[in-house]
Formats: sequence, C-alpha cells, structure tokens
Amino acid sequence: MLRPRPSPVVLSENVSSPRGFEYTREPFLVVFKEETPIKETYAGEVGTIVLEGHRLRPQGRDSKTVVVFMHPIGGTQYLPLPAALARAGIHVISCNSRYPRNDSALIMEKVALDLGACLRHAREKFGYERIVLGGWSGGGSLSLFYQSQAESPTVTSTPAGDPPDLTRANLPKADAVMLLAAHTSRAKTLTEWLDPSIVDEREPGKRDPRLSLYHPDAPKPPYAPDFVARYRAAQIARNRRITAWAQELLAAAKKRGEPNFEHCFVVYGTMADPNWLDATLEPNGRRPGWCFMGDPRMVNDAPAGLARFSTLRSWLSQWSYDLSNADGPAAAARISVPALVIENSADDGCLPHHNRRFLAALKSETEHRVIEGANHYYFGQPDKAAEAVAAIKDWLARRKLLD
Repeated sequence: MLRPRPSPVVLSENVSSPRGFEYTREPFLVVFKEETPIKETYAGEVGTIVLEGHRLRPQGRDSKTVVVFMHPIGGTQYLPLPAALARAGIHVISCNSRYPRNDSALIMEKVALDLGACLRHAREKFGYERIVLGGWSGGGSLSLFYQSQAESPTVTSTPAGDPPDLTRANLPKADAVMLLAAHTSRAKTLTEWLDPSIVDEREPGKRDPRLSLYHPDAPKPPYAPDFVARYRAAQIARNRRITAWAQELLAAAKKRGEPNFEHCFVVYGTMADPNWLDATLEPNGRRPGWCFMGDPRMVNDAPAGLARFSTLRSWLSQWSYDLSNADGPAAAARISVPALVIENSADDGCLPHHNRRFLAALKSETEHRVIEGANHYYFGQPDKAAEAVAAIKDWLARRKLLD
C-alpha cells in the first residue's frame, strides 16, 4: 500500500458560535493506491482509495494535538460532539472510511487501513504531533481495534482469508483513545438486536411467534429471565447460521476456481432487542419502546436497519459473532495508551453493559465519566454535549495532551 497523497483543501467554511471559539471547517481528501481485484464502491477508479474528511480548526488557536473521529460508515462530520469540541478550542478531524454511508460491502480490516491513512495525513500534511482517537458509537470498537493493531498487530487476513495483512501495514499509533457512547463491536451489537424469530433466511416473512417480540401473542414486558435466556441463545444461533452459510458459499466458489466470487443478500429483522421494550432488563434513562433509530418495531425491517444489505465477505468481517476481528473488549485488553470512557446515562443506542465490558477489559490508565440524562447523539441536548466536552477537555489537559 502506498502512502496517501496529500490533496488540496477545496473549501473552507467559517462557523461562528455564540459560545466559545469560532472555527473553520476545512474539507480535505486523502488519496492512496491499493491493489484490489474488484471495485468495492460504485464510484471511483479501481485500486484508488479516496477518503473524505473535515478538519475543524478553532480560529486563533494553534495546536499540536488533534482528536480524530472515524466511524466505519462515516457520518461524524456534522454530529454535535465534534463541533462542540471545536468550539471549545480543540482541533478535530472527522474522516470517512472508503465506505461512506454504506456498509453493505464493508471490510473492517480495510477500515483500519483507512484510519491509518488519516492519521498519517494528520501528522505529515497538517503537522499534528499528538493524536487522540475519538471513538464515538461504532467508532469506539474501531478505534480500539485499530490501536491494538498499530501497537502489536496480529491480524494477517480478513475472516474470509483475503488481504489486508495488518501485520505488514505499519499503522501509526495514536497517543490516547476516547470511547464516547461506544458499543463493543458491530458483530456483538447486531447479534443483540437480531430477530431470532426468523429461523429460515429464505423465508423471512415466516416467523416463530414464540421468539417474536412483535407478534400479537408475544410475551409482554417485563420479560421472564428464562424467556430472555432462550431469546439470547436463539439470536446467537441465527448469527452463526448466517456465518456458516457464508463460509460454505465462499468455500464452494474457491473449489470451483472462482476466488473472487461474491454474493449479496438481505438480512431481515435487525432491531429486536428485548431491552428496547423492557427498560427493567438493563435500567438507564432511555425511553421505553424506543431506540436511537425510532420505533424498534418499524426499524426491525426498515431499509436503514443495521446490516440490512450485506455481502459474504462483509458479513464475516463486520457482523459474524465468532469471526469478526474487530471486537472492542478483546482489542481494549491489548492497548497501552490512556483511555477515557464516557457513558451517556439515557443512551438509547449503547446500553450500560457496553461500558462495563470496556472498563473490565482495559488494562491501560482509564477513566470513566457518566453524562447524566444524555441520549446517544446529544440531539436536542446542547447542555449535555457541553458536559461531555468539559469532561474530555479536563481529561486531555491532565494527560498533558493539550497545548
């Protein structure tokens, strides 16, 4: 893989704020070459990777430190927290991976390469000396996976046996990691949300009413412990059935001499976590009958649902309960840099057990802060975003990561 070629800033936007610093939003590109037999996204040249990023630079405040946000499918550029950090005088980069707003073909190992390219750009093009990974939501497990592979790489291929080999990628290390309303992994989170009443992927409309939260005769909250235990086991079993099927198709294709064979498919029923309907299962301040995407009954089969569209290789890399390399707690146990865990007490996307698992796994210097009453995004909660920023700024200053 070649090092990224710096690209010129094409636009800057001055953003004023009634509170704190004005900041400049500077879009930029990171472009690099990578050998690949097929195109993974619709637009662009085969073998050319283009990452779109925004730098938020507080006016009149130079810094050698930058907080870098990357979510597997992007979307952090206009969220409340990065902008609030910039208004607080902190330099911020929000960078998309090569899979912006579409995870149907996403390979987590390649997203790690993209995050590495962004960190190189931040140091070589922008001159930052200290980099803090801002792991918001799905970016939390990504940040931990990345840092573990930068410090002591172990992953030599994707779960499908394809490149990249991260042990040869020479990924630049970050100086600290922040987990902000973060979930443990895409694979584990999806499994917690899977609808186990779908027992045959070929006939997703036929569902076992004994395992359906949304069937008229389904058990009603509060759910009995034995029902929850059976439900969780059935969710894992469904994930494993899809994984075994994906492995079988890829193995058969290789056997017949088609190593680049791929297959696209739809995964129905991906927002059926009992926690969304029964707030007593894992109490926090979330709204019962609701999740961060809206009414879970509607989201369960809606087009924007998690993992709705997938490919065989992508399933194995990002969604497989057993095979995905990007497991947050497993990676957390292998990093040495300081970590900050910010938990939102009314999070309607990442429940408290995600934070407990991170805190149990981290062996490096770690702090835990709780933002009382905050939802997943801080949407409509500028005061809660401000609390999170104050906690982040205090932690960075005490770690001597701010100028």
